[in-house]
This record gives sequence, structure tokens and C-alpha cells, in this order.
Amino acid sequence: MPAVRDDGMQLTVGGDRRITRSGSFLRKYKLDELPQLINVLKGEMSLVGPRPEVPRYVAMYPESIRELVLSVRPGITDPASVSLMDESSLLAQVDDPEEYYVRELLPRKLAAYRNYVLTRSLRGDLSIILRTLSGMFCHRA
Repeated sequence: MPAVRDDGMQLTVGGDRRITRSGSFLRKYKLDELPQLINVLKGEMSLVGPRPEVPRYVAMYPESIRELVLSVRPGITDPASVSLMDESSLLAQVDDPEEYYVRELLPRKLAAYRNYVLTRSLRGDLSIILRTLSGMFCHRA
């Protein structure tokens, strides 16, 4: 496994030194996202919608996708979050996590965000919420 980097990277990689033991537990079961419910109640976020992203990566979005993705409120979960629930582990397996994120994962996320925004529905949102909860409670050790 590649060495854990500590160079100010804005991605969180499995085994990241910045994550405490309790933080690791919260992240594993996605409990670290619960405080964002306050943002949902304040109307700043939705339960389902494209996840907020670090501005540095938003700047890499193609213009047409950036406008589309940013036209809706960000969410706590989305289809990309469900399909990439093990993102931190994936990043931990590569030599250059940031390069892998930009080259491989970000395009997958953007495709999922685009598809979500263009086809969103209450039924779809409920499906995403159920899949998210299933992933949280059935998460592999």
C-alpha cells in the first residue's frame, strides 16, 4: 500500500493521519454527514443532490456541467456517493490519489451529477436515500 501523504491534500485517503479513531468510525458508517441535516433544515442543502465539492475541483468542471450541477442545491447524498461509498479506500490504493481522483473519480461523479440533475424525481430521491441507508448499515468491515 502506498505511503500516507501529509502534504495538505484536500482529499481524504484511507489511513489518513488526520482521521482520529472515533472519526474513522464516524466516517465508516457515514455518521460524519449527520450534522449536515442542520443545513437541510436551514434550506441550504437537500437530502439528495450533488455533493458539495472543494472549489479547486469545481474549477475543473467543464463549464456546461458546472452550471448544471451548481443550479441545484447540494445534497447529503447522491448516486455518486452510493456507488463510491468506498472512495477513501480506492484513493488509498493508488500512488497519486489526487491524480486518480481528477482523472478517474471526478469524471464518474460529474456524469452521475449530470444524470441526477436531468432526471431527478421524488421517486429517484427516495431510491437514493434507501440505497444510502442500506450502504451505511450493510457497510463491509
